[in-house]
Amino acid sequence: MKIFGIDPGSVRTGYGCIEVGRGRAALVCSGAIVPAPRSTFPERLQCIHHALIDLLTEAQPDCVVIESLFHGLNTRSAFALAHARGVMLLAAADLGLPVVEYAPAEIKRAVVGYGRAEKPQVQQMVMLLLALETAPTPLDVSDALAVALCHAHTAAARQPQGDASPFARGRRVTSWRQLRPQDLEPR
Repeated sequence: MKIFGIDPGSVRTGYGCIEVGRGRAALVCSGAIVPAPRSTFPERLQCIHHALIDLLTEAQPDCVVIESLFHGLNTRSAFALAHARGVMLLAAADLGLPVVEYAPAEIKRAVVGYGRAEKPQVQQMVMLLLALETAPTPLDVSDALAVALCHAHTAAARQPQGDASPFARGRRVTSWRQLRPQDLEPR
């Protein structure tokens, strides 16, 4: 399963695609979409949309996962982020890809085991979970990969499985520390 994660932003949008199978998650591609600094807001949104269409077409993911809006933003930032997210959702919809959203605390809990983890902690766990030699930078990229890893973890926990599954026995997996490689294998 290929999962394309997005960390939304109107100034810099992080993205990361992973492939999950046989108990492992592997990096497919990652980076950041950075519109020209002096471009107008509509031009930035257009740049993000076109870049995402190209990236999604190239990566051919099974789904797109995006971080949802969170509380605590000032109104101006929230509106700008909402517009950017709308463009990202449109790009996925244009290609007929299903979209899943996760709250920031849910992502951190799934990847680090703590919902209030700091960005550098998330970055280090992403590096470990994907067996990368260097930490993905900027932080928007590691956040996008964390979004994809969160879905890999959550999707594995939600899949219907046989009686031999730890999930069928009532074992609730709440963090990567509890997840075993066999839990991610397709059945």
